[in-house]
Order: sequence, then structure tokens, then C-alpha cells
Amino acid sequence: MRSFQSSLFLVVGTLIGGASCFAPAASSHVRAPEALQMAKADMDDVGADGRRAFLARATGATAAAVIGLSAGGVPAPPAWASGGATAGKYTTIPIAKRRYYGRVQEGVHEFLLMGPAILKADMTDANVQDFFDVTKTVIVEAKRKDVNGQCTKKDGDCKGKEIRDSRYNDMKASMYLLGNAFRINQTKAPDNLPTVQAAKQFFKVMDKMEKAVVKKPKKEDPASQKLYLEALEILDRYLDLVELPPTESGIYDKSFDTRVGAAARIM
Repeated sequence: MRSFQSSLFLVVGTLIGGASCFAPAASSHVRAPEALQMAKADMDDVGADGRRAFLARATGATAAAVIGLSAGGVPAPPAWASGGATAGKYTTIPIAKRRYYGRVQEGVHEFLLMGPAILKADMTDANVQDFFDVTKTVIVEAKRKDVNGQCTKKDGDCKGKEIRDSRYNDMKASMYLLGNAFRINQTKAPDNLPTVQAAKQFFKVMDKMEKAVVKKPKKEDPASQKLYLEALEILDRYLDLVELPPTESGIYDKSFDTRVGAAARIM
């Protein structure tokens, strides 16, 4: 008796006209009706558990063909998107990593730079203040608006303007957008995603710290110190969910390029 796996390959290969890809050459003369009958007998032999086990392992062309046949006899093309309402567009996980990994990692780098000051509970330290300073970080660099060296603006100003914000605010935006890309279907709301939930928990704690640090920074502020340590624990959970190394890995000891596509992989 043939195995259930061999029979299924035979059926798929016969129906899509490529039996040689799925079954031994000696079986390529079997017609579709006969193949279906043989597969049915073998499927009955292995039982429900066996069928589920094999189908769970089916991938690539075989899985695509099975799906296509069940939908009407035409093999379905393989799907490469990660899923979601915008599947196949610019929020698949690989594209999200190219867009946001650099920004998230730079945010973690500057977050960790506050560590020495946090140990002293000194919120007046430059690294702490810079992290929350909305004029400190260039988020979007200035771009000239001339055309082939000729200014076409009526006011004659073609220098362009840069956009500045705090590293913390940019970290919030990039963490949320990266977390939102880690969805498995289009029906799950962003707030129900573990990645987004972890990001929002981090923001909630850090927002409290920001208020205390920006309004009235203190040389000794154990309350803000406690908030930082709480946020650090949440951040490690978020990094794990978005497939980034933990804060103690040493990866974040250096600065990161925040340009789109500059950090598609862990650097």
C-alpha cells in the first residue's frame, strides 16, 4: 500500500499536469480519476490524525496546488505577504524591518545611554534631557528643492527644511509601526497584537517619566529611576516579539543608521 503522502502527491501532480514533479515516473500514466480513488483509499487507511499531520507539513508548490484545486481546479499562486489588511503592500514583516529596524534600534541605543545617569537617579544629565528634547534630533534631513541647480520657488528659498523631534517621540512612532506589521491576519485589530500591546505598555511608563524629567528635572529622582527600570523590562519583551536582540546583548552599544532600508537586518 502506498503512503498517504505519495498518493496526495500523485493526485496533485496528475491534476495540474505535472505528475513527474510530485510522484515517481512509473506512476505518471495514472489518470486523475484513478489517482483520486487510490488517494481516497490511502487517506481512509491513515485516518484523520495522519491526514492532518501530513497536511500540516505541506508547503511550497504542493500546498499551493492543493489550495488551488479545492478552489476550482486552478492551482493558486504562492502568497508571500505576512497577512493583514495591507498584505502584499508595504507593511509585510520584511519591508517593515527595512523601514523601522534602524529607527527602533537607534531609539534603544539612546535609551540605554541614559543608564549611567539613571543609576545615580540624576535626571538633569545631558543624555536624559537629550532623549526627550523635541528640538535635539533631526528626524528628516533637509532636502533642496531646486531643479537641476535652478530654484523654481517663487520666494527663492530652495534650501529646504529639516524636521526635528525628540528621539523618544521617533522611537514611539517606529516601535508602533514595526509592531503593527507583525500581524497574522486582517481581522486582528492592532491593539490586540502582542507587539503593539508591549509597545503601548512601554509608552505608558515612559510618558510618566517624560513629564517628570522635562518639567522639573531633579538631581535625585528615585521615582523616575523606578519608571526607567520598569520600562527597560517591558522594552526587552517588545524586542523579543519583533525579533530583535535584548538590551543586554551589546548590539546597541553603537549608533544606528535610521534611513529607510539601511538596517533590514540586525547589525
